[in-house]
Amino acid sequence: MNKIILPLFFVLFIACKTEPKKAITFHDDVAFLASDSLEGRETGTENEKKAAEYLMNRMKSLDLNPKGDADTFYQKFTFKPKKDPHGEVQYSTGDSTITGTNVIGFLDNKADKTIIIGAHYDHLGMGGEGSLYREGKAIHNGADDNASGVAMLLKLADTLKNINTNNNYLFIAFSGEEMGLLGSNYFVKNPTIDLSKVNYMVNMDMVGRLRPDNTLSISGTGTAPVWNQVLNTANKDFKLVLQESGVGPSDHTSFYLQDIPVLHFFTGQHEDYHKPSDDTEKLNYDGMKKITDFIFTVISDLDKSEKLAFRKTKNESEEVPRFKVALGVVPDYLFDGKGMRIDGVSEDKPAQKAGLQKGDIVVQLGDSIVVDMMSYMRALSSFEEGNATKVIVDRNGKKIEATISF
Repeated sequence: MNKIILPLFFVLFIACKTEPKKAITFHDDVAFLASDSLEGRETGTENEKKAAEYLMNRMKSLDLNPKGDADTFYQKFTFKPKKDPHGEVQYSTGDSTITGTNVIGFLDNKADKTIIIGAHYDHLGMGGEGSLYREGKAIHNGADDNASGVAMLLKLADTLKNINTNNNYLFIAFSGEEMGLLGSNYFVKNPTIDLSKVNYMVNMDMVGRLRPDNTLSISGTGTAPVWNQVLNTANKDFKLVLQESGVGPSDHTSFYLQDIPVLHFFTGQHEDYHKPSDDTEKLNYDGMKKITDFIFTVISDLDKSEKLAFRKTKNESEEVPRFKVALGVVPDYLFDGKGMRIDGVSEDKPAQKAGLQKGDIVVQLGDSIVVDMMSYMRALSSFEEGNATKVIVDRNGKKIEATISF
């Protein structure tokens, strides 16, 4: 009997040993990071630490080398939250309120140049400051913002192994982005590699909701002379909306300010932004694959090129007018027609009370003609609380006039 059982056990053992390892998908990574069990991955919480541990193990499984502090995958930073919203955060090595953790893996090809690929993994926890949800505390899972970008980062780490070896690759999952780009800011001031050898930085933030028309926003295209040509040559699937500025509300800004060329990929704002409804099932996973393949093509096309030249760009954020009132809409930042298209309308705000709808294109506000986002913001900045004015929108080709009361 034992003579029969032993070979049978041996066959089963060999079968188990040779069974291929199941590939981890975009959905798998997003489902974990955006699960209710992590309660929104707020910076410094135990749940963010669980997310960091997951990312460390994923990087290990992808055979990346640790490139955080002291031969680990973690780069920790402690800080005191800002009391003044316009002030700078104070990093500290002593007693501090919050500790964030960047998770960093390195693909070492023994090359002279390194490409940094980044995405933030923190989110808003149960809401609080930064949340657009007005009905009390609730888990903000942040599937698009930014489990989507982290899932794409991990896929690129897997794809780039043993390919395009004329560069090294540093993969950074940033903490503290939602509190003010804290993790990326800390990294560039305390780098774990020589920043002078960084070729360029790719940032992915909110890349999970590619629209049916395949509109894809890429910022930072003015930070290197080659970007426009490379992006347009590599593009086969997308309606690209290219923006030159290297400064924006995401982690690429920290690297641009260190004179490093950057690109920021973004699929657009939506009604679930910074709300509990930003959930896993709403992502376009086929779209995420398309964008990942596109980024891989761009990296491949530049693999044998010289180190990219850096170029400063106009800081568009300095030109943004300040507002005393709000219309109560989510603008469609990817709209490239004339006017400002509304991508969402907030409850009980001036736009909703005036009857404006998602999809309306604002073409006039008061006496000002609206041709793009900047002209819309300039027009809005001229009003104060208590003012009333007319707004004209294009709704399915028909001009509709309404009265807005601020």
